[in-house]
Amino acid sequence: MARIAGIDLPRNKRGVIGLTYIYGIGRTSAKNLLAKAGISEEIKVSEWSNDQVQQLALMIQDEYKVEGELRSEVQLSIKRLMDIACFRGIRHRKGLPVRGQRTKTNARTRKGKRKTVANKKKVTK
Repeated sequence: MARIAGIDLPRNKRGVIGLTYIYGIGRTSAKNLLAKAGISEEIKVSEWSNDQVQQLALMIQDEYKVEGELRSEVQLSIKRLMDIACFRGIRHRKGLPVRGQRTKTNARTRKGKRKTVANKKKVTK
């Protein structure tokens, strides 16, 4: 079992895909890591030797911010935006899209489930 940065990598996937299970490593970073380590992208995680796993773990530790450290940094950046009350911080605080998307329709991922508002009843004479 390959365990890197506190994450158990899936054994039955190719190396490039397996490394993306680590928060902070995408496809490009995974390809670069495997190229530096001299490991083929086509080899599955289960076929890696212990030396290769240790080499990748050291490279990731030295070159990348991953998992908890990266998550906390992102949260601190968002908190800073909210504290200085800039436009992006206010959007984060209200739970609305931050990067200029429309909100009249869509935006359900950020806004959450629809809250139906009833119309006023007409007064009858």
